[in-house]
Amino acid sequence: MAPAGNWPHLGLISVIDILVVAFIIYEFLALIRGTRAALILIGVSVVFLAFYFSRLGQLVTLHWLISRVLPYAVFALIVIFAPEIRQGLARLGRRLTMTHSSATAADAYDDVVMAANLFSQNQTGALIVIEREIGLRTYIESGVAIDAQLSYDLLATLFRPSAPLHDGAVIIQGDRIAAAACFLPLSMNPVLSTQLGTRHRAGIGITEETDAIAIIISEETGSISLAVGAAIERELTVEQLRERMSGLLRRYVPPTPLPTTISDSASMLEEESEMPVRSSDSHVKPGGGL
Repeated sequence: MAPAGNWPHLGLISVIDILVVAFIIYEFLALIRGTRAALILIGVSVVFLAFYFSRLGQLVTLHWLISRVLPYAVFALIVIFAPEIRQGLARLGRRLTMTHSSATAADAYDDVVMAANLFSQNQTGALIVIEREIGLRTYIESGVAIDAQLSYDLLATLFRPSAPLHDGAVIIQGDRIAAAACFLPLSMNPVLSTQLGTRHRAGIGITEETDAIAIIISEETGSISLAVGAAIERELTVEQLRERMSGLLRRYVPPTPLPTTISDSASMLEEESEMPVRSSDSHVKPGGGL
């Protein structure tokens, strides 16, 4: 029996012990909430309950069967929950290192917003992934290396329907486009709507594995979606996308005017060509002088 003087010390240790266990359980439940791992956890809980009641009710055959399977269940759980384990360890590492997104990524995101606006108006399917703290080297190597300065024009060129690299995802590292036509893991979350296609499931899938941001533009409707943290926000406006990315990248960048669409420019040129030309205008030079 411990001396009376050590009781406050032991009581403090017990409280810390309980708080640590409660924190671990809370983080684990928050990590798997809304994913397929939550359904698997329910199935595992049912197996453990069956094992308990088989022992309590003296169901010898069922108890023998479950007791033989349980030792191997530990290895099966490690394989099944491998993505969640990686994501949890990565989250723990981010909290310990207290790192933040690079400023260059925040400075360059407005080009992504303008490109998303163009793709939405033209109903061009696109998937843009922005790397944050967890590296995306595995997925970058699955595509075609670009390693070019991020710009609105380059994004518009890469996702042009006739371009050879328009299929797949473009991955952005900081202020550079690392690769195009990249393959991403598809989300197998059964909670997702059946209306979501492969492009949307790939955007959600990369955010289940990493802390990346995925911007998805639907080819059918032109709607803009943003996926982060295994969740997706659909039917965003351009300004809503700008605000969300500003908050996620932890830096505000003043909005820039969106470029005029190609169709609007063409109509303006046609109207100007139909206007009558005065005789005095024929002496006007391209620079504006007479």
